Amino acid sequence: MPAVSLRAIAHLIAVVLYAAGGLANAQTSGAASPAPRPGAPAAAPAPSPATQPTAPRTSKPLDRIVAVVNDEVITANELGVRVTVAEAQLRRQKIQPPPRDVLERQVLERMIIDRAQMQLARETGVRVDDATVNAAMGRMAEANGLTLQALRERLEADGVTFNRFREEIRQEIILNRLREREVDSRVQISDSELENFVAEQAGISADGQEVNLGQILLRVPENSDAERIASTRKRAEELVTQLKEGGDFARLAASFSNASEALQGGELGWRNLDRLPALFVDAIKDLKPGEVSGVIRSPNGFHILKVLGRRSAIDAKLASGPVQQTHARHILLRVTDLTPEPEVLRRLQEFKGRIEAGQVEFSTLARLHSVDATGSRGGDLGWLYPGDTVPEFEKAMNALKINQLSDPVRSPFGWHLIQVLERRTDQGSGDRARMQARLALRERKADEAYQEWVRQLRDKTYVEFRLDERG
Repeated sequence: MPAVSLRAIAHLIAVVLYAAGGLANAQTSGAASPAPRPGAPAAAPAPSPATQPTAPRTSKPLDRIVAVVNDEVITANELGVRVTVAEAQLRRQKIQPPPRDVLERQVLERMIIDRAQMQLARETGVRVDDATVNAAMGRMAEANGLTLQALRERLEADGVTFNRFREEIRQEIILNRLREREVDSRVQISDSELENFVAEQAGISADGQEVNLGQILLRVPENSDAERIASTRKRAEELVTQLKEGGDFARLAASFSNASEALQGGELGWRNLDRLPALFVDAIKDLKPGEVSGVIRSPNGFHILKVLGRRSAIDAKLASGPVQQTHARHILLRVTDLTPEPEVLRRLQEFKGRIEAGQVEFSTLARLHSVDATGSRGGDLGWLYPGDTVPEFEKAMNALKINQLSDPVRSPFGWHLIQVLERRTDQGSGDRARMQARLALRERKADEAYQEWVRQLRDKTYVEFRLDERG
């Protein structure tokens, strides 16, 4: 069912819970002070009146600047926290972390890109209110088998402040919305592109295969000269040599890759071939699991791919023959600190009674109370194919007669009141296949466009490195 993608937030919760002890140690310096202006020295602690006449202090500052990003700074304490999380994340995936200084530079580069995106979000008015953050946290806590209160208690018991964690969640949502606005919303698929894509994939996808890829990307800034391009290519070729001599792909990705998944060991995850760039598909078509490609050139730089696995992925939704579709709508409520589960259930039962009594329209209550994006459409989910919704929702929906209202139904997204409006049988899969092809092409183009957008944003961001200025 339609829902904001919060995979990164779910991963963040798991990583923070795993690394909480390290985070607590990294945060012992106390609350962050207001950031100094770029170029200004870090302020020393103010002396007390009794010590003012004595000789100047010789102790080192508690914190220092490691990078300036446009008009903001990144401090050593901030970097230390992120490096601790990154180390825990790599170990959790059974990846040996690179040397501390290498990992610091990798993490700092990602912090620079995040900081540049957050600055752009603020400048262009991307905001996320507290209610949205609370709802996301409740949803993700439930996905991890915890109530929101249990998550809070666990974080605080391990030394992670709940407010800091909330701001991490807020930042993830802001970055998602920024991407949706700056990249995803601008991706257009023409009919001719779709026809070419369908023809291109006819042979590739015939066996319904998925691959799990690892990627190392050495990014090349826009307008780089020939010398810079040649040196980057040489470094990529050296990495290929190391890999073919038995080098650890995940560790080298964590050490050198400029891609966003570097700190996951470069793993892209399982994807259908039609959702990969054509140049990736060509590069890996003859590779077996465990084998590594040569150097691949793209507009973003130089890529090295490793096939981590292959598997069959027959999509039942694209199977030929009749398929039943359901036109449904719902009202979604979520459990929060302000609306505990008994209150959510009471409200949904009240809504059901009022609708069945003819006192109010379903669409009116959905617009007023439903907490997902369908609320503005009166809760209308449109025509749904089997598999379009989560199993709990689909099972309850399929048990309903036309116009019948469900009892409250629980899913990973919250509690639903469901109504089925119509059913029909799709006699052929042609339209469905074209829709899936359009979604696959859109996903591929959006990913490529996002990588290019990030590269351009990074290239025009003023960055001053001070990591080597050890005190």
